[in-house]
Amino acid sequence: MSEARVIPLHPDASGGRTRWRLGKPGVAPVQPPAPEPEPEPVAAEPDPAAWEGALEAALTFARRRFEGDYAVDEFGFDADLTDNLLLPALRPLYQKWFRVETIGMHHVPDVGGALVVANHSGTLPLDGLMTAVALHDDHPAQRHLRTLGADLLFKLPGFGALARKQGSTLACNPDAERLMRSDELVGVWPEGFKGIGKPFRDRYKLQRFGRGGFVSAALRTGVPIIPCSIVGAEEIYPKIGEIKALARLFGAPYFPITPLFPHLGPLGLVPLPSKWYIEFGEPIRTDALDPADAEDPMTVFNLTDQVRETIQHTLYRLLSQRRNAFLG
Repeated sequence: MSEARVIPLHPDASGGRTRWRLGKPGVAPVQPPAPEPEPEPVAAEPDPAAWEGALEAALTFARRRFEGDYAVDEFGFDADLTDNLLLPALRPLYQKWFRVETIGMHHVPDVGGALVVANHSGTLPLDGLMTAVALHDDHPAQRHLRTLGADLLFKLPGFGALARKQGSTLACNPDAERLMRSDELVGVWPEGFKGIGKPFRDRYKLQRFGRGGFVSAALRTGVPIIPCSIVGAEEIYPKIGEIKALARLFGAPYFPITPLFPHLGPLGLVPLPSKWYIEFGEPIRTDALDPADAEDPMTVFNLTDQVRETIQHTLYRLLSQRRNAFLG
């Protein structure tokens, strides 16, 4: 007789092969309970109070402008317009597009005059605007940055008046010293057009810092110099060439060619969404020096070189820590 075989009752699939296990006769296998369906997310209802508050603030702002109930200082700075219109217009670019992160904000004093010295780049000077947003939004004292701009900025129709209202003034020592003596936070980009107009192949290589006029102004007023290093601005409009004939025609220092401009027309003016880092370094004190040292070329040169080297080394460090120009 052939040997009897025991046939298992319940197959069990495991590990890609069918395995068999013995089951009790007459007992059905226990099925795990079906998972309960997750509730569908409910769209958040708009907060009526928030809308009402925003509308009330807008109407109050409009009433102040209509009645002239706002102050403008001797340089043309309009804090009311800046806080309620200009900074909110720049904020989406700062928060969502460039996703700016700030480092070392504690080095910027809460009160008193100081001079922020930064590298310049980007073909168009958006780095100055983003630094102004950073010092207002990310600093506990919400400080306004009074930027020093080139003559060309104030000759542009419409832009010059708007720059004045935002806090900019002419890049000259008398204006800078008056602002710092008034306990204002002043920003300067000593590379000027050489910085923003340099080719993409020279990105993050600092150009010459001029004759050190900003150092002389800081020495005369005794305010600290705060080195500021900006990474990310070089990639917004990579300059791969220029058209000198058009630059002469428009009276501009350069007419850039980028991978998107002028080939795509106005669409090429949209900046690329690079990831930005703005680091404020440890202040360099000037109050320990004699104000008369502002007339000593060697003292001015050494201090200018110290600020430049500090910014350059910080740029290299930030770049070494960055994985990708657009992801950070």
